[in-house]
Amino acid sequence: MDGANRISITVCGDGGCGKSSITLRLVRGQWTHEYDPTIEDSYSVTRTIDGTPYHLSLTDTAGQEEYRGLFATSNLSSDAFLLVYDVTSAASLHSLAHFTSMIEMEEEARAERGYRAADGYARRERGVRAVKVVVGNKVDLKARREVSARQGLEWARGRGCGFMETSAREMVNIEETFALVVRRVVEARRVKAEGGAAGQQGRSVAGSLPLRLLGEKGGGSGSVDLAERPGGKTKKGGFWARLRCW
Repeated sequence: MDGANRISITVCGDGGCGKSSITLRLVRGQWTHEYDPTIEDSYSVTRTIDGTPYHLSLTDTAGQEEYRGLFATSNLSSDAFLLVYDVTSAASLHSLAHFTSMIEMEEEARAERGYRAADGYARRERGVRAVKVVVGNKVDLKARREVSARQGLEWARGRGCGFMETSAREMVNIEETFALVVRRVVEARRVKAEGGAAGQQGRSVAGSLPLRLLGEKGGGSGSVDLAERPGGKTKKGGFWARLRCW
């Protein structure tokens, strides 16, 4: 597969917020209610987004504070980050600041390393900025919700991130979240290839979009090949039909 169609994604967030559940739902179509703390797991999966196949390399990282020192520099070089929190825990949303700080520090370090001497002149070789999407998981636990969709969206927008809400248990917005990530990575690469001209429209390609209702397949514009989804089904109607993504 062409290197342009390979995308690396790091999934991070507090322990117990559902990072592994989201990842395993995408890769294997599995969900378990048992909590088994992750140190670090890697997965690969292929998805067709808008008619193009993409190879996704996923890294499911440790959420427990005692393991955060193991958050490798290699993870920080990913194309995209899913910043997962639990909508029933406001503390899990606030803890994402730790991960966004690490990502921002790595981007600054990349920029510094990007200064190269060329023909006697200092030249900055800027790479593609990482795409960041904040994901509010466990929206099926409506009675226990502590963080509203609006609060999650505002937190994400304030840090230049996209935003989605999911339920790994009910398999809601799982495929759509990764499709959103792929589209934004592709767009960021396109902008970089065109010299950043398309980035002069007032918002970062990694930032959040205006709110919209989910489309027929649950993901707004574009399409995801549901034949590749384990089980190949998506829920419609009722509460989930009203669930929004940004």
